Amino acid sequence: SNKTLVLLHGFLSSTFSYRRLIPYLNKEFQVLSIDLPPFGKSGKSNKFIYSYRNLAQTVIQLISLLGLKEITLIGHSMGGQIVLNILNQQPDIAEKAVLLCSSSYSKRSKLPLIIGSYIPYFHLYVKFYLARSGVVQNLQNVVHDHSLISDEMLFGYLQPFLKDEIFLALTRMIRDHEGDLSTSVLNQITHPCLLIWGEHDKVVPLTVGKRLSTDLRKSELVILEETGHLVPEERPEDVFQHIKQFLA
Repeated sequence: SNKTLVLLHGFLSSTFSYRRLIPYLNKEFQVLSIDLPPFGKSGKSNKFIYSYRNLAQTVIQLISLLGLKEITLIGHSMGGQIVLNILNQQPDIAEKAVLLCSSSYSKRSKLPLIIGSYIPYFHLYVKFYLARSGVVQNLQNVVHDHSLISDEMLFGYLQPFLKDEIFLALTRMIRDHEGDLSTSVLNQITHPCLLIWGEHDKVVPLTVGKRLSTDLRKSELVILEETGHLVPEERPEDVFQHIKQFLA
């Protein structure tokens, strides 16, 4: 296909979250699914700048390096916010965008947390904080149909967090995260955007999707019933059909 879909995953996730959607997309399009630093198999340096602006620049440079054209950006959760940053920084890079339960309107980390991140071994606190809820509880929070949670799914999301280097990088991310784009910036994005939301999203509630669909000039909001936050996992075929129709 001449058209390329660039997939960006959410926070604490990786390209693994798209594993059920990609086989559908591959039938119609060329697909590039990226592990954003420091997630998945990408680098986990504590010297990299993990701001959304710099993550967006990293994706922009990769697209340029690969010489990709006729691009549609697809982002889930945090990945959706990075998609919006890319469109804001380089409007001509993509024709359209698909936002799957995109994070929006969150603020920068609070100052005490940023200061605390400079304390030696703070990354162990980050590790403890994430381990306290556990991968099972976290998946139950993002998936509406708990029967979908399998051993393969549990290990796939857990595997990148078995080494401490990820927690060092996440500590740096606390400092670098600048908050989501403002309403005034969102109003300036003129790309056609398809918003797909889970009716029972507990992480980024549907109210956020409705607000985002108002702030983006050319947007369409699709609501998937009986679905949670992890829409590529729960409803891959439905998501594919909506994307295909949007790009037709």
